Amino acid sequence: MRAARLIKMVLLLQSRPSMTAAELAEELEVSERTVTRDASALSEAGVPVYADRGRTGGYRLVGGYRTRLTGLARGEAEALFLSGLPGALRDMGLADAASAARLKVSAALLPSLRDAPEAAGRRFHLDAPAWYQEPETPESLAPLAEAVWDDRPVRARYRRGDTEVARELQPYGLVLKAGVWYVCARAGSVYRTYRVDRFAEVTVGEVPFARDPEFDLAEFWTERSAEFARSLLRAEVQLRLTAAGARRLPHVTDRAAAEEALAAGAAEEDGRVRVALRVEDEEVAFGQLLGLGPEVEVLAPAALRERFTEAARGLAALYLQGGDGDDGPPPVPPPTPPRP
Repeated sequence: MRAARLIKMVLLLQSRPSMTAAELAEELEVSERTVTRDASALSEAGVPVYADRGRTGGYRLVGGYRTRLTGLARGEAEALFLSGLPGALRDMGLADAASAARLKVSAALLPSLRDAPEAAGRRFHLDAPAWYQEPETPESLAPLAEAVWDDRPVRARYRRGDTEVARELQPYGLVLKAGVWYVCARAGSVYRTYRVDRFAEVTVGEVPFARDPEFDLAEFWTERSAEFARSLLRAEVQLRLTAAGARRLPHVTDRAAAEEALAAGAAEEDGRVRVALRVEDEEVAFGQLLGLGPEVEVLAPAALRERFTEAARGLAALYLQGGDGDDGPPPVPPPTPPRP
């Protein structure tokens, strides 16, 4: 543990002109006294660590010293490709590996380029979770990430509705979608997708499995997510849309379904278009299409059209009566006369 900390300290000093004891203590997660002892140990080992005294002092490497311990370990190299997702790295237990990788890369750069990582971090940031949702880290994420990295099988209990089922899986990859983690795994001879937050228990096996070299995680996820989205659209509604409604339809319903419906729609003489739209169910369709207001007319099914009729009546009664339910808008008070 101490050896890794000493190496990290050298890499930190190599990547920056100088650092105070407080800065090193924060980076290394130790006390300033430990930093002082580590600096002395490095000096005794032949690493030219110099301590500048005074209020503005700190530690630095002298004589253009550069360590050769900048080669990336496999885990560090793999974690480096995820360094733009700090929250995901932390959740999967890879924050330390990514930090070490970034330090090694910074230490290997020319002095004129060492501000490149900081400059990029100031300009670009990836925030994966959706709006209005507090991201939660499932308890099973860390062991599943470990199994994915090492190609090791897992025995798990998975919540399906009100019951739990036992599963033996070969986890091939993890996907973070709108703040929700999914694991793509092989169960027998079939590849399936599971929500990580529904795992009640995960036990990682010891013997690695033989990974299928033909498996492509990105391609698998794209195909399965498209299939899942289509499987949700079990109902159909008939609509008549204005030009404005047609433009807004992909923004309030499933985009692919809306575009497919509009492409097959029939134009009418008054400029509106009649479409058959696939939706999850009438309840979901009501909430989605209500946002289009007068730009959409529901033609079928009859029950959904009646719901919109009742909603229109309710809105008309609310807004036409004015004020708080009286017979008209409240009277406007006379202007206050100017003071003499």
